Amino acid sequence: MNLKEHIAHQIFKTISDVSSREGVSSFVIGGYVRDLILKRPSKDIDIVVLGSGLKMAELVAKALDIKKVAYYKNFGTAAFVFDDLEIEFVGARKESYDRNSRNPIVEDGTLSDDQNRRDFTINALAISLNKSSFGAVIDPFNGLTAIENKIIRTPLDPDTTYSDDPLRMLRAIRFSSQLGFRIEDESLEAIKRNAKRLEIISQERITDELNKIILSDQPSKGFKLLFNTGLLHEFFPEMVDLHGVEYIDNKGHKDNFYHTLEVLDNISENTEDLWLRWAAIMHDIAKPRTKKFHKTAGWTFHGHEEVGARMTSGIFKKLKLPLDHKMKYVQKLVRLHLRPIALVSGNVTDTAIRRLLFEAGDDIDDLMTLCNADITSKNQMKVQKYRRNFENVRRKLKTVEEKDSIRNFQPPITGKEIMDIFKISPCKQVGDLKNEIKEAILEGKIRNDYNEAYEYMIKIAEKIGLEIPSKS
Repeated sequence: MNLKEHIAHQIFKTISDVSSREGVSSFVIGGYVRDLILKRPSKDIDIVVLGSGLKMAELVAKALDIKKVAYYKNFGTAAFVFDDLEIEFVGARKESYDRNSRNPIVEDGTLSDDQNRRDFTINALAISLNKSSFGAVIDPFNGLTAIENKIIRTPLDPDTTYSDDPLRMLRAIRFSSQLGFRIEDESLEAIKRNAKRLEIISQERITDELNKIILSDQPSKGFKLLFNTGLLHEFFPEMVDLHGVEYIDNKGHKDNFYHTLEVLDNISENTEDLWLRWAAIMHDIAKPRTKKFHKTAGWTFHGHEEVGARMTSGIFKKLKLPLDHKMKYVQKLVRLHLRPIALVSGNVTDTAIRRLLFEAGDDIDDLMTLCNADITSKNQMKVQKYRRNFENVRRKLKTVEEKDSIRNFQPPITGKEIMDIFKISPCKQVGDLKNEIKEAILEGKIRNDYNEAYEYMIKIAEKIGLEIPSKS
């Protein structure tokens, strides 16, 4: 195969010209070649040089009048950005591994050595940038056939490949999830045998691959592979605990692991937001801890939303996920995820809607997206009924919000104003008055309006014995 017509961009011609002038060979290799064949967009281009990658980067940058080049001398790589493409240069190398580290011992090597060290046959493809063979595909491991047949397999023995660098097991599952490819049976069994080797991988690298799986079009596929291979057990046991159904007196509950995956897939049809997808993963995470059986009611999971919100910080910390506003956002959605469902089941009052708008704030739309995804059942008539009722709640939210402006509202009268009006210092009464005004607005006793709030505040102040200011 020759892909000359597909590498017409100036960067490839320049690398070819510089390589020819310097008397060295250069090749495009890895993911860019794979994505080119799959017709997927890609902006990361890896160039392997049979010589110094650092020098080649410097010379190509000079030819393109690029001033900023990043050199990573410890790794023998250099990179720059050109025309919105990220180009990285490295000398061809061969690797050997110590069992206690995924960091290889690196030596200069041939193109063949470099292809041997690749994780999968689909990533071992190279395209020649040499004048005499420009565009020719070098495919020693039948990567083209693997792409055609949608197969993930390793170039060399899978046990060796995964034991040497256990992160490759997660990458196999990530590519399977992203591309819709099947992991070869022998390779899949090798992942199961080597799952414990994941312990030598940093949590940051594990979580980076996990997030890429979560962002795939159908993340449940990746999670099922993570579960079935035992990898999920190594870093996310709380999610593994969701798996299984327990029966007492012939009464069972749903398998919350597969339910969570269904919710995750549902929400992924409507959003590419990583943290909203994380909220789907976490929404029922506390069900194993709150599960109880009652003779009459059967299985209950009371309070799992609050316990789940509290569990979120510990799980995020362990997985090295951000502990900032992103975590708080996920906590909020987990804590509130039952509220819209409860409104669907009962009489939708303006008071309940106002309280939901107040607590959810700007995240109300995301909360509704999560709750809609959480409507799952094998009974499609039941699902359709819930979805119709859910749309009624959406309409009510819109109506109340337009009428009362409750989302993210603060009481119309501030604590400072209360202290100034009644000539009092900071004290419990200030907080009580602010809270009374807030509750009155949420209950619909008064509108979200300064004058109505002032009159209501005066009435409450009289009841608790505050001196009422004289009217001027």
